[in-house]
Amino acid sequence: MIYTTSHQSVLGEIRLASKDHKLIGLWFLGQTIHLPKLHTESTNTKSITQCIQVKHDDAVLLHTKQWLQQYFAKKNPSINELPLDPHGSVFGKLVWNLITQIPYGEVCSYGELAKEVAKQTHKNAMSAQAIGGALKRNPIAIIIPCHRVIGTNKKLTGYAGGIDKKTMLLEHEQSDLERLYRFKNS
Repeated sequence: MIYTTSHQSVLGEIRLASKDHKLIGLWFLGQTIHLPKLHTESTNTKSITQCIQVKHDDAVLLHTKQWLQQYFAKKNPSINELPLDPHGSVFGKLVWNLITQIPYGEVCSYGELAKEVAKQTHKNAMSAQAIGGALKRNPIAIIIPCHRVIGTNKKLTGYAGGIDKKTMLLEHEQSDLERLYRFKNS
């Protein structure tokens, strides 16, 4: 069973989803969502609506709402406070794990992130477009901070929640777009 609720923020309504006591989704209203495929009984008689339930008192969802309140109050809560279970490919999970290392208020370019992914996967190179594809499928916006990844030319591009929300999140964090984050040992 997937439990969902919504949270009102300065950026508008945010939807949250949990499954098996872990956060699996956080997205803005109107954004394409990437939740795990729902496996139903072998007869496949369950509809998707039977697998998703609105639940405002789910412990994980309540904890996530508190995290969001701290974030929007500029208290910089730790991602480690939340039990996350983002569903996606091995490649996507590697990219998402790397962007959780980008500190609050800092940014990284798609190119720098691609270099780090290439290094960790023992490849000569990785395209920034592949990185963009993985970020587009990030199922847990804000907490897995794909908004902190910008174009090599410091241009704000490609955010599933919309460039306006990416801009607002970076302004909220008072990010210095001139100072790019470098991964350790890069």
